Amino acid sequence: MTRITVGGEAPYDVVIGTGVLSELPSLLGDAGIVAVVHAEGLPEIARPVCHALADAGYDARPVPVPDGEAGKEVTVLAGLWSAFAGFGMTRTDAVVGVGGGATTDLAGFAAATWLRGVRAVLMPTTLLGMVDAAVGGKTAIDIPEGKNLVGAFHPPAGVLCDLATLVTVPRADYVSGLAETIKAGFIADPRILELVEDDPEAAGRPDGPHTLELTERAVTIKARVVAEDLKESGLREILNYGHTLGHAIEKVEAYRFRHGDAVAIGMVYAAELSHLAGRLDAKVVDRHRAVLSSVGLPTSYPAEAWPSLRDAMRIDKKARGSRLRFVVLDGVAEPGRLEDPDEDLLKRAYERVAR
Repeated sequence: MTRITVGGEAPYDVVIGTGVLSELPSLLGDAGIVAVVHAEGLPEIARPVCHALADAGYDARPVPVPDGEAGKEVTVLAGLWSAFAGFGMTRTDAVVGVGGGATTDLAGFAAATWLRGVRAVLMPTTLLGMVDAAVGGKTAIDIPEGKNLVGAFHPPAGVLCDLATLVTVPRADYVSGLAETIKAGFIADPRILELVEDDPEAAGRPDGPHTLELTERAVTIKARVVAEDLKESGLREILNYGHTLGHAIEKVEAYRFRHGDAVAIGMVYAAELSHLAGRLDAKVVDRHRAVLSSVGLPTSYPAEAWPSLRDAMRIDKKARGSRLRFVVLDGVAEPGRLEDPDEDLLKRAYERVAR
């Protein structure tokens, strides 16, 4: 197992490997009741978690929630609060989130808001959850107006990433998670890009020879950034590379579009924006398309969607007032920001992404 420490005021470890379930009891302290919030499609993964907790003397209470973004709704969150009340959970009790990124987002926010904050341990079961959603202390739910607009910063007590669970993930979902890994390569670690380029077919499989290294490298980048800027006041914004258009696509698609697929298209858009602004070489833009498409990620979106996407981008967490702010690149591993770009520039960049 590999341990990557996320520093800051409340440091914790991300443990990556196999057999990580053995680490769980040590992260729960003197909790009595432990609510195991899990995706309802993963009973076979949640069951051993509950058994391990019971064997360690905890009162484990499984709480299934809808899979994916359907679980990140106010009504589902309210249901968790009611369940916690029914369990008699106090401030010394804890929440364990088991599932993909949407489930760990929901479980983390439920923990952050129950009695103004209880201990949380996250056990992501997808690549997206491991390299992105479960690491960093950001928790949130969606509302009709946009994704992740209601949330809180609530660092977990620990994150346990069991790579064995990845073999159960459908290939399309696994590849979608690679988008966040590749993002880490473009904003900070070119070695990630090289590993994917050397063998794209292997990179697209959870049993590939570089799965562990790719995951470790992506988590290391996020851990370093988060340790310096937990509450996204500056540096942490670079982790949103590709997310401004990506989140807009998800909203337009009513959250039925894979997050990683949307971010992949969003990265190509941000690269085109960077190029048209005179900040990024065309070869790096081409590299975006080549790397992303080599593992099966999309790089374009329908041309007629632009008005809806532009409207959706108006509500973005990086915006300041009516001014849009984009994370862009000045080169590989050279992220920057583009403030309030001209409308014509935004549209021309999208024309290069449109199909």
